[in-house]
Amino acid sequence: MKKAVIGILAGMGPRSTAPFLTLVLDACERQYGARHDIDFPKLLICSQPAPFWPDRPVEPEAMVAAIDEGLKSLVAGGADFLGIACNTAHVYLDRLHPARPLLNMVDLAVEAVGATPRQIAIIAARPTMEAGLYQRALLNRGHRPITPDWQDAVDRLLGLTRETQDSAVLAAAWSNLGDIAQQEGTDSLLIACLDLTGILQHLTTDLPVVDAATELAEGLVRRWRAQ
Repeated sequence: MKKAVIGILAGMGPRSTAPFLTLVLDACERQYGARHDIDFPKLLICSQPAPFWPDRPVEPEAMVAAIDEGLKSLVAGGADFLGIACNTAHVYLDRLHPARPLLNMVDLAVEAVGATPRQIAIIAARPTMEAGLYQRALLNRGHRPITPDWQDAVDRLLGLTRETQDSAVLAAAWSNLGDIAQQEGTDSLLIACLDLTGILQHLTTDLPVVDAATELAEGLVRRWRAQ
């Protein structure tokens, strides 16, 4: 029986694409013990340049056009279902009309938080936070999103991902956010930015952490196995 082809729209930003693919392959090993080359799914990847600039707001029309272009490339290549490895892109889901089923990373991440009400601090890029994407989803499931006054610090951490790979520098920046989260009475962290997922290994915290990118990777593999 022919297995389904997974289509992944990534590249927002470009350096987050490879770490996300690693998450998908890790999910294969974890979920069903994939080991040999033949055990893994066929993946189509579109690393789509996105209209993001650090010094100005996202232009919705340009963003929707970029996402649509990427999704059409994946469908044309034979993808049977799709995932978008970009949190901010999910702000525009209701304006997209993909020709194949599209998994929702926000829903998958919030489901992973569990049913017990949590006080969750979201760490995300400014456009994602300002859109209220995860705040609404968490509230709808009975959780309380915590919003510390830390977006400038998060922006600086995101900037560091483009400037350095020094583990001590990155760990120190993460540590500042962890300290703030605990001071605010947070009992969980939700990471909602692919660029931050790529440096998550430098985060040391006693708080439970849900990473949206990891949950999307797990969801894509579950969907593939169910085909």
